[in-house]
Amino acid sequence: MGSSRPAAGGGRWVEVDPARLPEWLAGFTARHGDSTTVAVGAGRVLVITGADGAAAELHPPPGTAVGGAELARFLADVQAPRRLGLLLARKSAAAVGVAHGDRLVRSKVDSWYVQGRTAAGGQSQQRFARRRGNQAAAAAGKAADIVARVLLPVAGQLAAVVTGGDRRTVDSILADPRLLRLAGLRAERHLPVPTPNLAVLQAAVPAARAVHIHLPAPVAEPDAGGAGYTGAVLRCED
Repeated sequence: MGSSRPAAGGGRWVEVDPARLPEWLAGFTARHGDSTTVAVGAGRVLVITGADGAAAELHPPPGTAVGGAELARFLADVQAPRRLGLLLARKSAAAVGVAHGDRLVRSKVDSWYVQGRTAAGGQSQQRFARRRGNQAAAAAGKAADIVARVLLPVAGQLAAVVTGGDRRTVDSILADPRLLRLAGLRAERHLPVPTPNLAVLQAAVPAARAVHIHLPAPVAEPDAGGAGYTGAVLRCED
């Protein structure tokens, strides 16, 4: 799988592991000349412009306390270790974990049965829809129990909660009154993931920590697998 994707409105998104960002930036400077930086979006986004006019918009990972236009400070902030909560969910499964830096230090995964959709009509369809709705509600309750056990005890240590999977299912889980504090930590970044399991949860850690870089116009960048790429494609919602 590639490490970049087209961006709505033009250009593309790439993602870079924080530890490899200096190398990526050095390559950008080598290709486009000495750059200037400016902070936009209340200091949350750092825009780097090369001597040839090529630009790169650096969006920090969730939970990063960044501000100002100093590149050195931005690098220090995005590379600082932090704890992130992870909640990946679809109707039939959920994976919840805590990442400290690049390590998954706490996790719980579970699955349950929720009927698929049917083409039946009439009263049979109505009964099926009610049964499926009840199963989905029960599944969301079970997932909320897992979130409460895994994340609530460390809520005060979390910089952010990164979600992924089916957004409606995640919304229903975080609507549980017990999870109000965690819902307040929810990051804008939402990861597109398959049915959650432990492997998917582990792969979500680098995806949650990556610096998202928007290249507004096509510029010569390293091939997929070059310096700094995580090798995953994300829908960036920073």
